[in-house]
Amino acid sequence: MDGEGEQPPREADAEPVVTSGASEVVPRVLSEEPQSMSDTEAFNLLLEMKLKRRRERPNLPRTVTELVAEDGSKVYVVGTAHFSDDSKKDVVKTIRAVQPDVVVVELCQYRVSMLKMDERTLLREAKEISLEKLQQAVRQNGVMSGLMQMLLLKVSAHITEQLGMAPGGEFREAFKEASKVPFCKFHLGDRPIPVTFKRAIAALSFWQKVKLAWGLCFLSDPISKDDVERCKQKDLLEQMMAEMIGEFPDLHRTIVSERDIYLTYMLRQAARRLELPRSSDAEPRKCVPSVVVGVVGMGHVPGIEKNWTTDLNIQEIMTVPPPSISGRVSRLAVKVAFLGLLGYGLYWMGRRTASLVMSLPATQYCLQRASSARPHK
Repeated sequence: MDGEGEQPPREADAEPVVTSGASEVVPRVLSEEPQSMSDTEAFNLLLEMKLKRRRERPNLPRTVTELVAEDGSKVYVVGTAHFSDDSKKDVVKTIRAVQPDVVVVELCQYRVSMLKMDERTLLREAKEISLEKLQQAVRQNGVMSGLMQMLLLKVSAHITEQLGMAPGGEFREAFKEASKVPFCKFHLGDRPIPVTFKRAIAALSFWQKVKLAWGLCFLSDPISKDDVERCKQKDLLEQMMAEMIGEFPDLHRTIVSERDIYLTYMLRQAARRLELPRSSDAEPRKCVPSVVVGVVGMGHVPGIEKNWTTDLNIQEIMTVPPPSISGRVSRLAVKVAFLGLLGYGLYWMGRRTASLVMSLPATQYCLQRASSARPHK
């Protein structure tokens, strides 16, 4: 029979692959096609399948904001709450409807591990704040930034414990769905967290740092899943942070506004026209507008819309300013106070221990024996 043994090309399962750049994760599409089919023909076939699935006027969730680049590329920004089941459903629905070329998420290379961890492990990790985590945070970000990161992790752990839900579920869903879309790339679109923390700490005075740390340490308000869903207009974690940092405009600028700029820049970088493969060099080049899905906290959506058409310079928000004189003096004062308290504590404990030892009957007996055994002049 003619064509026996030949099967039409089919789209196989996609296997996520992290590229060496650490800022992009590319779902690799494995396909089987007849040996007689060229790479260009196979690409065009899969692309045609993808375009057929892509809906011209998709019915998207109300949490999705559509932005259009100058070259006609479209960006669908899904505003999410990081501890929400509905947000995960919104992400899945959007990616399946628009069949994007690129998915960009609000993560950086320092948090990419959460994409491949299972929910149970993440839930346990999010609840546990250990000395090892503290040491790792201090090594990565320095003492003050590391301590601040641990305090923010405490906020996240508090929400996790209250809701019984691990953070970042919408990012994991985005990663899974992107791997099912032919030729879809997965980008990490957030500013590296060490830069954010160092800039945030540098923006605060010593007493502002103490005040903020105090507020984070004693956060204990109960939270329900209904509270999370009501916060769809502004992500719960970001809303809680906004309430605590409202009196610190410089901190809000570094943690929220600057990251709005960075996320906007990364979305615009992803939204570039795609060049289609050519069967020969003689064939003219053909480019088509791309489709991008961005998955970010709802609190970043207004800033992304605001910055979408403006000229952006991310170099300014990627540098860590040197510590001020007052900052250096404050750190020195803290170290001196800490060492002084430590020394006084050791001295007090030594005296107390010596006093207790001397008061023991066995010690008194030994001293008496030693005194009586000493030769008299």
